[in-house]
Amino acid sequence: MASEELHAIELLGRVPYGRLATSMRALPILAVARHIVAEDQVLLRLHRGLGHHKACDGSVIAYGADNFNTAADGGDDPWSVQFTGPARIVHPRPEQRELFGPVPLTANDEPFDPVYLRLEPHFVTLHTLSFHASQRIGHVA
Repeated sequence: MASEELHAIELLGRVPYGRLATSMRALPILAVARHIVAEDQVLLRLHRGLGHHKACDGSVIAYGADNFNTAADGGDDPWSVQFTGPARIVHPRPEQRELFGPVPLTANDEPFDPVYLRLEPHFVTLHTLSFHASQRIGHVA
């Protein structure tokens, strides 16, 4: 794996959630997902009740995450990563499931029913924005 890809995977590990992009019935969709990195692959946890996993299984998807909401607070420069590749429904090992942390109680007011996808990244993109320490990143009033 190239150094930029390794750096992108390391950054992904700094945030717990991202956005999955695919199409469902010929329309684009974005879905929030929890992720972990395991053996150079990205494992995602979604809510089964929305059916997004069916559209992803066997298809090429994109998954992105960023630190845009926390960059100004933590002093880090903003970054975003995107991973694109085929996805498959999987059944993670118990130790992998533990890495995801607690399952949400509900999704859209129904009990959260987890389903897992494995994304095998074929393309990895990393974007960063750099600011001088004197520049303020927050909103200007």
